[in-house]
Amino acid sequence: MVPPESPNLKKIVAEAAVNHYVKDGMAVGLGTGSTAEYAVRRVGELVASGYELTCVATSLRTEKLAVEAGVKVSDLSDVDHLDVTIDGADEVDPDLQLIKGLGGALLREKIVAAATVREIIIVDESKLVQKLGTKSPLPVEVIRFGHARTKYAVERQGCKATIRATDGKPFVTDGGNYVYDCAFESIENPFFLESRLDVIPGVVENGLFLNTAYAVLSADREGIVTRIERGGVREILKP
Repeated sequence: MVPPESPNLKKIVAEAAVNHYVKDGMAVGLGTGSTAEYAVRRVGELVASGYELTCVATSLRTEKLAVEAGVKVSDLSDVDHLDVTIDGADEVDPDLQLIKGLGGALLREKIVAAATVREIIIVDESKLVQKLGTKSPLPVEVIRFGHARTKYAVERQGCKATIRATDGKPFVTDGGNYVYDCAFESIENPFFLESRLDVIPGVVENGLFLNTAYAVLSADREGIVTRIERGGVREILKP
């Protein structure tokens, strides 16, 4: 007997987020990553059905995908604010604090998040953790000049920093920078760590997204989507 096919959790949670939060006439931020890509495609379906949306992409890759889906992409500088942004995360703790950036777009993601009224994070349940840093490394974006010296200063915060590479060469972000993936046993005080990283010369941005999420939508292995809000409020979303 052939076992039933597992539900595509990324697609389920992404489409649930778009269906519940994106309304005609909104300004919408389009996230980056394998889960957010499904949200971009669903936004494209809404545009094809007649929705008029002003969309801003968090990466060149997302912009390309959006255009292919029939979505016109605007520059963030031309938008007063974004009503909602739908994006993924690499880790989510019980206080809805996040690690993001394994997709390499953390700088633009953080800029877009800061311009957003409601930042909706979409994940599968494997991304939910008790403490940040226990499963995912923390990405830290740095300028190329003197990056090895910057790495030394970052590692003094209690991590092992490894430069991200593609095909044997350092990965380069849309902003032209490098990324160090920083492995911690766990991050005990993310707010303190963020403040320490931000003052290191050469650090452009880090992947701690603190007090950013308006709500987190999480899909479990059966494909049931739960909305999690601050204070531990949980609600199962109907399809």
